[in-house]
Amino acid sequence: MTKTVLHIDASARTEGSATRELTAKIVERLGANTVLRRDLAAEALPQIDETWIGANFTPADDRDAAQADRLIQSDVLINELKAADAVVIGVPLYNFSVPAALKAWIDLVARAGVTFRYTEYGPKGLLEGKRAILAVASGGVPIGSEVDFATNYMKHVLGFIGITEVEIVAADRMAVDPEAALKAANDAVLKIAA
Repeated sequence: MTKTVLHIDASARTEGSATRELTAKIVERLGANTVLRRDLAAEALPQIDETWIGANFTPADDRDAAQADRLIQSDVLINELKAADAVVIGVPLYNFSVPAALKAWIDLVARAGVTFRYTEYGPKGLLEGKRAILAVASGGVPIGSEVDFATNYMKHVLGFIGITEVEIVAADRMAVDPEAALKAANDAVLKIAA
């Protein structure tokens, strides 16, 4: 059984969202002792900017109070990731890619020296030993196709920070056949090992 799950939803829709429905079922399936909840649509995250970048690239011991304060939200998000054994993320495809809310989360958690580091052999993720399950939904795009820029991107980003065990639960082409798409996704949820 998974001890702690970080449950992330990014769909702008709170009602009728396939990814929200699927992430809830996945989290229930995992039977975690603790669930950390992050709704990226309900709690908008700030975009990184020049001030944030300056604070991030200033060594921690050299940061002034304003720089340390600017990184608090990022630190909170990273601590949630560090505490989790598994991460369940709802990934609706918006215009072939991830929602802006999810991209903001990615920008805040992918931090050199904190969640990854550069080595002579290339970047190395620092959040190893975790599992991620992505509930991906699309209106017309087949998941894994050449125009699905979200799924491979998410797998790459998660691997970049050290989370290489990534499972996909797909509810694709919902605009074409929603019942079949949801049935296939729900069947996949039942196959997830707790």
